[in-house]
Amino acid sequence: MANRDKKGRIMTKTEKIKELMSMKNEDVEFSGALADADDVEALRRSEAADDRQLRKMDDGWTS
Repeated sequence: MANRDKKGRIMTKTEKIKELMSMKNEDVEFSGALADADDVEALRRSEAADDRQLRKMDDGWTS
């Protein structure tokens, strides 16, 4: 549902940015003491994906 909202209409660039930024505020609990290797790898990949997404936003959207 990345390109469309619940009504089925195509979202504007501003709406996409608002939705992305609201997703960044999700509350997720993480415990480094309980993390295994897979958890650490998932965290590293998540941070790398966030960096790529923010870089894309700074450079401008292509769609």
